[in-house]
Amino acid sequence: MQRRSAHLVGAALAGKRRQHHRNDRGRRQSQRCRRRQRCGRRAKLHAAAQCIREHGVPNYQDPVLTADGYVYTDEVAFRPIEGPQMEAIQTTCHDLIQAAGFAIRDQGPPPPKLIQAGVKSAQCMRAHGLPNFKDPTADSRFAPGKGFGMDPTSIPPGGKQNPTLRRAAEACQAVLDEEAAASSLGNLGNA
Repeated sequence: MQRRSAHLVGAALAGKRRQHHRNDRGRRQSQRCRRRQRCGRRAKLHAAAQCIREHGVPNYQDPVLTADGYVYTDEVAFRPIEGPQMEAIQTTCHDLIQAAGFAIRDQGPPPPKLIQAGVKSAQCMRAHGLPNFKDPTADSRFAPGKGFGMDPTSIPPGGKQNPTLRRAAEACQAVLDEEAAASSLGNLGNA
């Protein structure tokens, strides 16, 4: 009887191990599938970026796809592009951009680390003479590699030539650089 009990216990444990192994294998297959989907989308993002580079924006970086599905793009590369050239890019690369599921000038929301860096910058700017400098939020727009920039209502009279603004920017250069680094495509991809 003891032998039979030991055999039944052993069989039950083996069955649990097989079930655990099947569950684990199913989880791994599911993860591979999700990874393949991301890899497939990354390939589409690369193809769209290659089209953009070939049609007038040679230094355009591949958009970044985050684990949660947000896409961040190198919109700064488009700043010098004029209307007709931009229209030509959008027309020529339209199908690839659509297939990749992104818009050239759209960004995902700023990740928490970027918002924290932006708040630190805003605090520094306020501490150095710009009391109206606003903290960024999850709804704030930013430019990858540049950060949040200045809200138009935060700009003092005289704009960027204002001596107070220039002094504050100089005093806060290190934290402004940290904000810009936090907004880089490489860091956004790791957010």
